[in-house]
Amino acid sequence: MRRARLLIALLVVAAGAGCKRGASSAPVLSAPATPAQASIGKTAGPDPSRDLVYVCPMDPDMRSDQPGTCPRCGMTLVAGIPDPREFHIDLTMSPKVPKPDEPVQLTFAVFDPWKHLPVTKFSFVHEKLLHAFIVSRDLQVFVHEHPVWDGGVFRYTARFPKPGMYRIASDFYPEAATPQMLTQTVFVAGGDTPEPSLIRDYSAKDGSNLTVAMTTTGAADPIAGATTQIRFTLNPGEGLEKYLGAWGHMLAASDDLIDMIHTHPFIADGRPEMQFNIVFPRARTYRVWVQFQRLGIVNTVHFDIPVGAAPPSSAN
Repeated sequence: MRRARLLIALLVVAAGAGCKRGASSAPVLSAPATPAQASIGKTAGPDPSRDLVYVCPMDPDMRSDQPGTCPRCGMTLVAGIPDPREFHIDLTMSPKVPKPDEPVQLTFAVFDPWKHLPVTKFSFVHEKLLHAFIVSRDLQVFVHEHPVWDGGVFRYTARFPKPGMYRIASDFYPEAATPQMLTQTVFVAGGDTPEPSLIRDYSAKDGSNLTVAMTTTGAADPIAGATTQIRFTLNPGEGLEKYLGAWGHMLAASDDLIDMIHTHPFIADGRPEMQFNIVFPRARTYRVWVQFQRLGIVNTVHFDIPVGAAPPSSAN
């Protein structure tokens, strides 16, 4: 049997599709391949006129000329990916105007983009059918949970700890479509919380049973529209485990909660050093939550990363 060949391509991924899925005012770009990455297991490229290419639905830059699983995230490769189309979610709450700390039934109903018909078939993404991220306006509340499929919709019972605005990001993968990342805004009775005033915070953070240190590439702050490499070092390094099928999870949210991006490690193999690649779409300060599992315990910490504007083009 021929050895599978990986082809790593530069892809432009719209919000709601691709490796780094995000809801944003601007498109999110996948990380460009480096020469070292592009040479992994690579021989001659396939002939698109006759060779079928298998693609990872989570990481579209991971491709092979034979069926198999993605070496980065472990998902089954599929024979091509349909054109990205954004689906629609109707999010309802019961009670409609919840109060702080009371149980709230969240119902997620998904509809297709063509005829607005209910969607009932989904593929598992990192062991779950839907990932829900709940973030408060002041960025003090972060929840990563998994609504359950029940009677043709997804349901989850939440408790909002404080009044004000929240953004809820839903990450899911409709069957025979592309992965989606959609956001809705909800309000909790009792006033509002102020917008955060974030400053650069790269200091090491203590989780439940490990410490997380973070660095970004380059001497200056990241630049909007350019790939940023974010590297983490976990201590202690023994006992690390995959959480929901990945060595780590990241949600990046802009300080105005317009941009929300969910992604996973670009480089990770069970050792305490990991690298995420991300493109911040705008010049804002982003709060970045990361989750790592050690000895059965999920550690959640956050960092604040200022992102600068891209320099003006020489053509201007």
